[in-house]
Amino acid sequence: MTANQFSCEGIELSLFRYPKQQESNLQAWDAADEHLIKHMLDTEQKSVNTAIINDSFGALQCGLSAIDASWPLCVETDAKTSLLGAELNLEANQLVSDNIQRFHSRELLPDDLSLVLMKLPKNLSYFAHQLQRLSQVLPAGTQVLIAAKAKTINKSILSLIEKNLGSAQASLTWKKTRVITCIADGNKRQLPQAVNWPVDELSLNISNLSNVFAANKLDIGARIMLDNLPEGEFNTVIDLGCGNGILGLRAGQLYPQASIHFVDDSEMAVASSRHNWQLNGFSAEKAQFHWDDCLTHLEPELVADLVLCNPPFHQGEAITDHIAWQMFVDARKRLAPGGMLQVVGNRHLAYHVKLKRLFNNCKTVASNGKFVILQAIK
Repeated sequence: MTANQFSCEGIELSLFRYPKQQESNLQAWDAADEHLIKHMLDTEQKSVNTAIINDSFGALQCGLSAIDASWPLCVETDAKTSLLGAELNLEANQLVSDNIQRFHSRELLPDDLSLVLMKLPKNLSYFAHQLQRLSQVLPAGTQVLIAAKAKTINKSILSLIEKNLGSAQASLTWKKTRVITCIADGNKRQLPQAVNWPVDELSLNISNLSNVFAANKLDIGARIMLDNLPEGEFNTVIDLGCGNGILGLRAGQLYPQASIHFVDDSEMAVASSRHNWQLNGFSAEKAQFHWDDCLTHLEPELVADLVLCNPPFHQGEAITDHIAWQMFVDARKRLAPGGMLQVVGNRHLAYHVKLKRLFNNCKTVASNGKFVILQAIK
């Protein structure tokens, strides 16, 4: 079986991570996806109105659609790569998507759901938020199945589910995974507020939604980047992987004539950046906000003279640098001749090797014991 061949209980699929041409050998699914599909078949689950949440690249959507092409699905994701990956995999397996409604993570799901399938996310604050949102729409007695690695399921996870949605118990282990069965109690929980905190030294206020990196403080990588932003006249700046938008906000202060573009794979991050731009009194005409897979779908005429980037080195549970590489490639394509890419990253990630390969130049702007700031010119 190839790395892209999914096989479970007679369901055969070809599944790819998004983008399909990425430089990694990571699978587009895991054993928890298989466990949920196995559970559907073992229990002879009928095709009822079903929500799927945190389906990384569409394994669950493809699996249920393969069981029954007319299975009505409501899919919720915060990641644009997940949305695009699912669409790619449905098409690759010749599965129709007419039965699928799509929602981002700030939209309430329909109130006529009979079943929910979830993958446990890494961010437990975000998970609690998702459960609270489900409590707003699920009738009492609705079954919610949550799959995860067995080692991540403990009493505190079960208590978190019971607190925010309803009673929960975990299955026996299969392929080192377990499925938690939660029965919604029908009680609506209050939705959480965004986390707010000041950056006093920059006279900025930050507001973070639940799935945004560094939710309640300035992370140390961003801090060293903020202290070493380049001097110069910049007209178009891209904050790539913007998170809560702190780098773009600082760029708005330092380069008041510039148009700032905030870009992130997380819809909640883009929403947080938009809110923070408004919260801090910047001109609405000076910023644009993009929910995108790196810079893939931005308008072709957008050319930047500065890209600021604090790349992630994980995708879900997987440790990987292919996202950083795609960010660097996309940044080079978007930069005008003489344009600058400035990157902050952990020392051990050796981003300078990739940047020299791509730009034929790279210099170290600043560093400390953990982080390094690199600059490359097109």
